[in-house]
Amino acid sequence: MDDDRTVLPLPAAPDSIELRHLRAFVAVAGELNFARAAARLYLSSPALSRQIRVLERLVGADLLRRSTHHVELTLAGEALLDRARGVLADVDEAVARTRAVGGELSGRMARLWAPTADAGLDVAALRRAGEALHGQFAPPPEVQVRAANAGGVPALLVGADLDRPADLLYLHGGGYVSGSAFGYRPLVGALAAAAGATVLLPEYRLAPEHPFPAAVDDAVRAYRWLLEQGGRPEHVTVAGDSAGAGLALSLLLALAEQGEPMPGGAVLLCPLVDLTGAHVQDRARDDATPVVTSALLRQLGGLYLAGHPVDDPVVAPLAADLGGLPPLLVQAGTGDTVVAEARALAQRARDHGVDATLQLYPADTHVFHVFWPFLPEAGQALTAAGAFIRRLVASPGQGVTPA
Repeated sequence: MDDDRTVLPLPAAPDSIELRHLRAFVAVAGELNFARAAARLYLSSPALSRQIRVLERLVGADLLRRSTHHVELTLAGEALLDRARGVLADVDEAVARTRAVGGELSGRMARLWAPTADAGLDVAALRRAGEALHGQFAPPPEVQVRAANAGGVPALLVGADLDRPADLLYLHGGGYVSGSAFGYRPLVGALAAAAGATVLLPEYRLAPEHPFPAAVDDAVRAYRWLLEQGGRPEHVTVAGDSAGAGLALSLLLALAEQGEPMPGGAVLLCPLVDLTGAHVQDRARDDATPVVTSALLRQLGGLYLAGHPVDDPVVAPLAADLGGLPPLLVQAGTGDTVVAEARALAQRARDHGVDATLQLYPADTHVFHVFWPFLPEAGQALTAAGAFIRRLVASPGQGVTPA
């Protein structure tokens, strides 16, 4: 008998469904918490709720059951979740491959970094270029900023809720000679949103006007002030990028040396921890000057140390006894000239019994996190850092492994 059966086509999805609706749903389904999902997406909770309601209206079914203290998936939500994840993964992979071929994002980052890379050792030019770079972006809209005096150290408080005690101390980068709390508001605001944290961002003193140990002394004073405001050491995270990550380690080593209480953990973004320049992989791409070279790092180290021994363990973590340090999350870009320092640091920490996690991202620049407004890898890295910080607060002293 001839097979004259026909296959009826399934109805097409409404044209009004957008990727942002699916991303919002997947984030809420993953967190089962609207506030955490909103922070992950850099949205306000009301905006996220609106996107979920629009998606439910378009598909014609309730996807989530909500109560005051609980969120769970409906059967319809469970049916959509895996398929939505697959759609988003396919789209993200297609976009990533297209961008990688076109080099658009790498070229954009190189252009933004160029004035800093070209400044060399001209401290005034470095400072101008750094502020101009960070000035290209704005903090997430839900983040507030307020001035603070942290034990005599000028500082900013950054976060969505500035009435709660600060639980994250962030030390900005800039080679110990540049950078500012004001300039770092966008990056720190993004991390605050990802972690659901209130951040203390100190304006520590810079070289060459204030060489070592001024920056370390300021970091210690800011940390003590944070604890005096009600922060419990095990609930506090210390973070920093580039030289700020090196300063964060100097802070930890100074606290250990002085017998003071340790924070619960540390997040180190593209850390600079070897002022001899020995771990820098000097090279120049065809279209960009490296942001960090071994010669520049030695020169900046000379301004910062001003004759102080470069092998002092407080400023040389790769030669220090790291035993007793709290859990560390180390992140770096695979194309960064100082990625070897991140690898060496994570390995030395593990060798000394420290719970250290190394995360590498396919980014071809230093401190790629700065570019979170347009670089997917930066958003992913900040999300992972935020998860590390949140879990640390949830389970202080137990060690954490980021998702």
